[in-house]
Amino acid sequence: MPCALARHTPHAPRPVPMTSPKPHPQDDAKYPVRKTDEQWRAELDPMQYQVARHAATERAFSGKYWEEFGAGQYNCVGCGTPLFTADTKFDAGCGWPSYSEPINSTVVERVRDEGHGMVRVEVRCNNCGSHLGHVFNDGPLPAGERFCINSASIDFQPK
Repeated sequence: MPCALARHTPHAPRPVPMTSPKPHPQDDAKYPVRKTDEQWRAELDPMQYQVARHAATERAFSGKYWEEFGAGQYNCVGCGTPLFTADTKFDAGCGWPSYSEPINSTVVERVRDEGHGMVRVEVRCNNCGSHLGHVFNDGPLPAGERFCINSASIDFQPK
């Protein structure tokens, strides 16, 4: 197995808490890091731009980090904020990098997402507003959460 949390056992789901129950734009003035659209386009490759700034999703099993299990941390591609550590990564079998928890509770924002005919909890970088992915209530215990994150939204820094 690639990591200690590989392949988790499902449990009784719990509601996923939200920090922002109402949707708001990713370029909201509340985020400390603010850049123009031209700056975002210049700094990110086309896939990173679409995912991080327009909440697109990369295809399952296509991202560069879904099979990465080396020691290190994953930072926001938009501003460099440390988001997840490798020791919280596990193989959820979904095709996207999955983590049981962020580095701490302040680095990610949870936003109500009503897109695609369903209600989910979107995860954004709390520093720049970049879309990271979604959080679900089917992760490993004790928290029971699975942060399903797009590789295009993160940058791996090996130890």
